[in-house]
Amino acid sequence: MIPSQKTGLAGIVIRMVRRVTSIAIARGQAMPENMTDSIADAFSQTARDAVYRALFTRRDVRSHFLPDALDDEVLARLLLAAHHAPSVGFMQPWNFIVIRDAARRAEVRDLFLAAREQELPAIEEERQALYRKLKLEGICESALNICITCDRQRSKGSPLGRWHNPEMDLYSTVCAVQNFWLAARAEGVGVGWVSIIETQALKRLLAIPDHVMPIAYLCVGRVSEFAPKPDLETHGWGRRLPLPELIMSETFCGQGEARLKSAVAHLNSDAVEPASPADQRVAPAVSQREPPKEESALSLSSLNFDDASASRASQAGSGTWPAIVLK
Repeated sequence: MIPSQKTGLAGIVIRMVRRVTSIAIARGQAMPENMTDSIADAFSQTARDAVYRALFTRRDVRSHFLPDALDDEVLARLLLAAHHAPSVGFMQPWNFIVIRDAARRAEVRDLFLAAREQELPAIEEERQALYRKLKLEGICESALNICITCDRQRSKGSPLGRWHNPEMDLYSTVCAVQNFWLAARAEGVGVGWVSIIETQALKRLLAIPDHVMPIAYLCVGRVSEFAPKPDLETHGWGRRLPLPELIMSETFCGQGEARLKSAVAHLNSDAVEPASPADQRVAPAVSQREPPKEESALSLSSLNFDDASASRASQAGSGTWPAIVLK
């Protein structure tokens, strides 16, 4: 046996990656060199930076959709990423309803508009005007829609991981949504999750059986840009909570983990730029203690991820942390 050859699951994955690489080369497509690394190896700095970039620049896209069609090969990659999400008991409870028909999407948008009017009275009166101005969907503007569902009978015969937590199939499906979303960001594809839809009405429109639960209705398509900050933050609906205040030790509200919290603050302060006047005008969504600036987690200081910024981050002592920080 060749020393580098492996058996078992790792070997299967490595052979699959090499097969995909050979197909790509045959088609004249360039594959990143680190895609052929062993599954057990740590990612290179460039690969780590790319993962963190996808995480921190992912946006819930409601506008900026382009009229361009989305290539089926790109969509296939996104769905394959979703299908490789973690699932408790390896139940894989998801299905993906691809919705292209303009008339059907117009009906879904009508469901959204009706649900928004139902939701409005629950919004604080002083915020209702802002709520009405917010762009909360791109159902008809995006290239296509996808409804990701959870089949709650798929693992009916197996209690593995669900005996005490029967909702784990729902959580597993949410992991598939996240995989899809992050892969889409890496492909330059915008995704918007429309949650303001009455579930039963959507099930009737899409002929979803009783035992299947729609988890996410997504607007998907090419976009002209990805906003530097979440839309709801930009429009003053809320701000990202400071991470150190969310870290607890041993028990809920347990005090401690000072070194960990300091490390979080260090990551933020290494490259945080002074807040612009626009940032300073953003009011918190709820009353909360304003943290010191150096602990105020999480906004982007760089969207470029160039070599120079990566080098600066490394020199600042961030180690594997990419050239992007939370504020």
